[in-house]
Amino acid sequence: MSTASCNLCPRECGVDRTNGQKGFCLEDDVIYVARAALHMWEEPCISGGNGSGAVFFSGCNLRCIYCQNHEIASGGRGKPISVRRLAEIMLELQEKKATNINLVTPDHYIMQAAEAVLLAKAEGLTIPIVYNCSGYAKKEVIRNLSGIVDVFLTDFKYMDCELAAKYSSAPDYPETAKAALEEMVYIIHRTIREMTARDSNMCLGKEVNITPNAVFDKDGMMLKGVIVRHLLLPGHKRNAKDVIRYVYETYGDSVYLSLLNQYTPMSGIEYRVEAPELCRKVTQREYDAVVDYAIGLGVKNAFIQEGETAKESFVPEFDGEGV
Repeated sequence: MSTASCNLCPRECGVDRTNGQKGFCLEDDVIYVARAALHMWEEPCISGGNGSGAVFFSGCNLRCIYCQNHEIASGGRGKPISVRRLAEIMLELQEKKATNINLVTPDHYIMQAAEAVLLAKAEGLTIPIVYNCSGYAKKEVIRNLSGIVDVFLTDFKYMDCELAAKYSSAPDYPETAKAALEEMVYIIHRTIREMTARDSNMCLGKEVNITPNAVFDKDGMMLKGVIVRHLLLPGHKRNAKDVIRYVYETYGDSVYLSLLNQYTPMSGIEYRVEAPELCRKVTQREYDAVVDYAIGLGVKNAFIQEGETAKESFVPEFDGEGV
């Protein structure tokens, strides 16, 4: 892996980020973070009662025209920090009783993030590390996270190449996401097998529930596992069903699905003439149809959303808090 001729993500820009050049992700080699704070809006086993210690990185290697976090993905929000400061932020979030450290869109900073995790662990970080990503990652890069990441919280946006090209400028997204997910599952399940082989009933000083597929503490917080998210887009039930079918037929209940209905038309989407369908929220009927499809397949390990989640107020303020 190198950022001197950057090949960290599937884009393989080849730019010299160490010399100030910016890749497709819109970032050079300096870490930019827009927010580091307790975050209550993840899945229940990630946020818990105290909140997930979410670190929101600036930049992204996708270019989703409907991006809910566009202010930081492509809008330039964020403050420059060092690897040392990133490690300190993790320890500060632990002091605030965060359930875990939640690295949000870290792919283009994967080397610095891994280094910061190791520094923080050497100085007393004990809570799990969550890798919260878009799913658009190279398998061989994910492989380097073995022993560093405890929970993979990954999107699986598309099974349709044309849709991936139209909405995210990534026609190779489906095959890339499949390969990345395969590596994530392998890493976590190998880790759990090793824990089981040691016949351990304790983890990080807490009683735990170890299954072949995930590890939870006594309060139901995930310590090891894979969660695959899919955000239902308006008018695209077929794509959602294709994603659910692929994930379930490939991995069964060995991963957890998270079916999201919170798509919110962000300001400016009305000017995207190529995608008028994205100017509205998902209907309850659309979402119910997708959930019913998952149940009909036999999916048991899944999170669903209820109530009014499609609000911009669910997007945090990227005001530099905690940075």
